[in-house]
Amino acid sequence: MDQAATLHAKQQMAFERDRTGPPEGFPKLADIPGARYVDPEFLALERERMWRRAWLYAGHTDQLPNPGSWFLTRELSSPILVVRDLSGTVRAFYNTCQHRGAPIVTEMSGESRGFVCGYHGWSYTLEGKLTAVRDRRDFVDLDFSCRSLVSVRCELLGNLIFVNEDADAEALLDHLGPMRDELAQYALDELRFVEARSYDVECNVKVLLDAFLEVYHLKSIHQRTVDRFLDHRGMFVTLWPNGHSRMVTPNSRPDWKDPGTIGMPKIPTVTEIPADNNVSYHIYPNFVMPPSDSGIPILQFWPTSDKSCRVVSSWIAPDYDPADPSPLWETRIKNWERILYEDLQFAPQIQESLESRGFRGMPLNYQERRIYHWHEELDRRIGLNQVPPETRVEQVLQPWVEA
Repeated sequence: MDQAATLHAKQQMAFERDRTGPPEGFPKLADIPGARYVDPEFLALERERMWRRAWLYAGHTDQLPNPGSWFLTRELSSPILVVRDLSGTVRAFYNTCQHRGAPIVTEMSGESRGFVCGYHGWSYTLEGKLTAVRDRRDFVDLDFSCRSLVSVRCELLGNLIFVNEDADAEALLDHLGPMRDELAQYALDELRFVEARSYDVECNVKVLLDAFLEVYHLKSIHQRTVDRFLDHRGMFVTLWPNGHSRMVTPNSRPDWKDPGTIGMPKIPTVTEIPADNNVSYHIYPNFVMPPSDSGIPILQFWPTSDKSCRVVSSWIAPDYDPADPSPLWETRIKNWERILYEDLQFAPQIQESLESRGFRGMPLNYQERRIYHWHEELDRRIGLNQVPPETRVEQVLQPWVEA
């Protein structure tokens, strides 16, 4: 953020802290229909029209340290193979042999100079080109050029690898819009991969994702942790195009610093607001990043069924040496995990309640408008005329989106 943006952020926090109601002209938000969380037909639309056409974080380039390094991601609707080719380019393919559909790789990661399908021995380059088949003499007019592995769109945000099953999707950096320039301060192309952990939870993916789009729950769920140092009443939100958003929550004491980060290497280009407050970015649909100047956690929320999800928590940081990590990391991640478990604790019970006849819809307030923004974008991606009227949300927040 430049000086003007920093001043504007401070003014916004002061305005939010002192207001006595929503800003003039802010619309009444219609209830989010409960069926959007439990109805199989709607969830199928969501899966096909949104999840399979979205830019989704797959991993970090440190997970591909050498030419020939590869890893498999199973979080998407189909297993996808991400590989660094001999020229250093990061590529992605469906993990599907073009002979009879067997998996190209069966391990989660590895390193090789090419791929050989374990079923019938068809061979491919790291660029996905078919180079050899067993008993080629028995195939009539087999055109190798038409039998390459099927590629998946793969683009980088710094060292962060994103994939998209939609071949016609807008370029990732263009898709991010105004967020792209603001993220430059975090030097994402210089940060190292620290670790990733996953947590399987018995609830619809939106139940947990919603919790990370607002701070309305702090005083109930996080009384012993983040509520002690964050001022939720001073929080302000920025809504961006394509469903993306940002949330800035001031520290209760302007001079407060996380004691667990003192002495850790810093990202020198991080500006005042994210260095001294809690900022959280959301890249639609499932990427949440609350950065600090000494390390950045990344949360992803993946549907594993209509009633279950997986949360993946990853960390990236400046000057991280996996061979000699700072002893502070163990405590830092443990503290982060404690906060995360506070958010996960009630999710299965919430899911049970959502499935009851007592749940009809969600009346959201001004603080929770990022959730409404998320649902508006979902309907746009499905197609407004394709969403059944009883599950559709009214499009009212466009005047509040900053282009």
